[in-house]
Amino acid sequence: MIQTDLSVILPEIVLSLFAMGALVGAVYTQKDRLAPALVWLTAGLFVALGLWIGTTGTGTREAFGGMFVDDAFARFSKVTILLSAAAVLLMSEGYMARRDLLRFEYPLLVTLSVVGMMMMVSAGDLMALYMGLELQSLALYVVASLRRDSVKSTEAGLKYFVLGALSSGLLLYGASLVYGFAGTTLFTGVIEAASQDPSLGLLFGLVFLSAGLAFKVSAVPFHMWTPDVYEGAPTPITAFFATAPKVAAMGLFARVMVGAFGSVTADWQQILAFLSVLSMFLGAVAAIGQTNIKRLMAYSSIAHMGYALMGLAAGTELGVQAMLIYMAIYVTMNVGTFAFILSMQHDGQPVTDIASLNMYSKVEPGRALAMLVLLFSLAGVPPLVGFFGKLYVLRAAYEAGLAWLAVAGVVASVIGAFYYLRIVYYMYFGEETDRGLDKGGSAVLWAFLVVPAILMVAGVVNLFGIEGAAAAAAATLVQ
Repeated sequence: MIQTDLSVILPEIVLSLFAMGALVGAVYTQKDRLAPALVWLTAGLFVALGLWIGTTGTGTREAFGGMFVDDAFARFSKVTILLSAAAVLLMSEGYMARRDLLRFEYPLLVTLSVVGMMMMVSAGDLMALYMGLELQSLALYVVASLRRDSVKSTEAGLKYFVLGALSSGLLLYGASLVYGFAGTTLFTGVIEAASQDPSLGLLFGLVFLSAGLAFKVSAVPFHMWTPDVYEGAPTPITAFFATAPKVAAMGLFARVMVGAFGSVTADWQQILAFLSVLSMFLGAVAAIGQTNIKRLMAYSSIAHMGYALMGLAAGTELGVQAMLIYMAIYVTMNVGTFAFILSMQHDGQPVTDIASLNMYSKVEPGRALAMLVLLFSLAGVPPLVGFFGKLYVLRAAYEAGLAWLAVAGVVASVIGAFYYLRIVYYMYFGEETDRGLDKGGSAVLWAFLVVPAILMVAGVVNLFGIEGAAAAAAATLVQ
């Protein structure tokens, strides 16, 4: 029995053993001198595991009595998490090394957080959910404050830790209520208890669980940590926050809402619709006044999580499929955008003021064009792939009888286009200044900027097959 269970969680075991082995090896050898090699080795392992999970996994398997579920939904989420984490690690190596931030702990903490994320999207039980969530969160609290000589980085880590602990408390209280009224921690038991006659206590548990999970996806009104943490953390860490953890949190949200409370969709649909509307509009409006590109991307992520929640709020198979497609596209766009932000520097020092992009198209026309494509895609301008991501979630909301939510999404998208187009304006029509950005940049950053930009154009043909994969993933979750 235990051998079967271990075979199901083999990818997580491999990553955990690698992290612990590399940690011991680095401590007893050259420590930080091994960091560059560890970054590349870790990224290579992520890619290999992602390809292995994506190409060999079939059917639905359970481990430890249903606490851990390996199905198409989990595999889709894990491949997205692993590939995006690998991309961010490779992008960050040069930046961290130049600023003396490349500690050997960095790739290992990222590895442990990825193990937590993989646990989150495969959780079939409230205890497994919490184990994955805390493993991810504890590692992220540390990497947020990795720049120990910076007040802002320390503040980012502390704020994230304090508010994260609060959200974990809310989530645990909700889980205890659900367990008390359902009599089980397994999602299969919870959905059975909810389908018979959901008690008020069970619904209260659902509300507290939703609040805890909303914090993890930085949905309004649980978003307050996001701008400060995005700004204060080292830029590569910010890029990581904006990609893999978002996919894991949305995957866990879908697991809980559909997998554990799928029989009372009407009760949580209004909660998610409320979170979606608030997130879309606050993200769109608050980003307009930002001059720091990292804070702007923080509010952008809040708005985008609102669109993903719109797909989930539909409560249908199409809605889950739309959410998965949206998250895969969003992560790809963010990898490219943060590759550009990492290359923004003046006299070798990082720059985050968007005014420094004035007439950047004259300095680096290729980079400016790639960034223009990514910004247009983030804004949802047709015919780029970002437009189809929004189209999927809008269609899912409309077909689920939430036409008002779809209309709100369109309005918020129009408002949000302003701050993306303002960056394009600066790059192509701004006033030339003496404090422009330096020319050049590493080949790795150039590749991670250009490839996502090309994907945003080339993917229009068939979205590279993620549509079918997302449909299969959604079908295993919504039954």
